[in-house]
Amino acid sequence: MAGDLDGVAPEPGVAKPDPILVADEVQRRYGGLLAVDVGHLEVQRGVITALIGPNGAGKTTFFNLLCGFDRADEGRWTFQGESAEGVKPYKLARRGMVRTFQLTKALAGMTVLDNMLLAPKGQSGERMLASLVPPIWRSQETENLERARDLLQRFKLDHLTDEYAGGLSGGQRKLLEMARALMSQPSLIMLDEPMAGVNPALTQSLLGHVTALRDEGMSVLFVEHDMDVIMTTSDWVVCMAEGRIIAEGRPADIAGNAAVIEAYLGIDHGGTTKGKVS
Repeated sequence: MAGDLDGVAPEPGVAKPDPILVADEVQRRYGGLLAVDVGHLEVQRGVITALIGPNGAGKTTFFNLLCGFDRADEGRWTFQGESAEGVKPYKLARRGMVRTFQLTKALAGMTVLDNMLLAPKGQSGERMLASLVPPIWRSQETENLERARDLLQRFKLDHLTDEYAGGLSGGQRKLLEMARALMSQPSLIMLDEPMAGVNPALTQSLLGHVTALRDEGMSVLFVEHDMDVIMTTSDWVVCMAEGRIIAEGRPADIAGNAAVIEAYLGIDHGGTTKGKVS
């Protein structure tokens, strides 16, 4: 799918062949501070898009706006061709846009398996009257249980099925949150710093799962600070600074982009970079 970006120019706001998410003139203010000021962005379907930038660039705020966890002052955006601004997160999740969090939201007082079983869409047994008639929901419950166990095995959490989520390590909670997100069978999964706080032993596992999402036909948009992760995992990179998108392109384009180097790493008074994106 990354080949769909062949011929796409590495420039801010560039059009994509088949965008799953399109944002226009999105702004978010906090008092006199304009935290987000994105003119135009298209997120290509079926690829891994990374959102990078220095601290305070507006990445997380923009991320939260797109998936309904914050409200924009201006702007519009669409998901799968339908308006998404002002739509509640749970409604977006039903439409196929799900997210994970930098600080994981696993329900600590529930088992790993029960966390997984919360996520599927359209569960018949959640309706009051239907819950009283087991034949209505039993087959669906069995399917959800099988899918949950398959995903836990895939993410190497199957030995923790009956453990309380609160007892997992930080990396295991990241894996659980990603596995739980897949229970809803999303078309776009948005990951907020999936590698943050994860020990090196689990980092490679998480990276493998992220690339597997794309290989299975899902679109991925993620915020990340680790440039090694960005360069080895992403198909396309979007860089923000001071609330604006200053660059887009393939990882190789971004690595040598002067605007990205200046914004992300800084330039000394002699005009030489303090570091490089690598």
